[in-house]
Amino acid sequence: MEIANHSATAAGMNGFKVVVPPHPLINHWVSVLRDQDTPTHAFTGSAMGELGRLLAYEATRDWLPTAIREIQTPMGKAVVKSVNPVEPIMIVPILRAGLALAELMTSIFPSTRTFHLGMARDEMTLQPSVYLNRLPDRFPKGCHILLVDPMLATGGTVAAAVDLLKEHGAEISQIKIISAVAAPPALKKLNERFPGICVYTGAMDQTVNEKGFIVPGLGDAGDRSYGT
Repeated sequence: MEIANHSATAAGMNGFKVVVPPHPLINHWVSVLRDQDTPTHAFTGSAMGELGRLLAYEATRDWLPTAIREIQTPMGKAVVKSVNPVEPIMIVPILRAGLALAELMTSIFPSTRTFHLGMARDEMTLQPSVYLNRLPDRFPKGCHILLVDPMLATGGTVAAAVDLLKEHGAEISQIKIISAVAAPPALKKLNERFPGICVYTGAMDQTVNEKGFIVPGLGDAGDRSYGT
């Protein structure tokens, strides 16, 4: 699978897309996250949050529902196009590290709803289990969902999360995945399991070690986000 670091690249004919936006600020915040000397408050409060906000901006560039209306300015009438607040963006962070990446996303959208999904990965089997599910009974038809998982390594957790979204009524076309760093095993799994899904990530690394960590990556995103 070839992934360009400056544009969207489709894998095969099924519409699967991975985007590494070329913005210098995205590169900057990824570099801060990678640095082992970055303190917890800067890792979580600045780098992870700002990266998530930038990626959410890029992911929704041509995806937001808009409405045209007439308003009154101080100088006269104007016809404007704005994001329709009646259709909130659904944000689903995978706990716990997903909380940090999603923290500032709500600041750029006129209307959002957040649904928490807690998943833990067994350190031996690398298989995920769900310990918290606050998804709605059914996602509204046609809504837009940002699934937030900072590290796409083996792909087990994010694939299980997509399955849950589908069980709650979401279609693949409604979902975009936001991550800080992604690796080929996760992208291969997503490509095979969910044709047409789209991933926006801050960086691509080529290696996942025997413990399921991305190399060079940025370490354990949850531990570094909360200083544990």
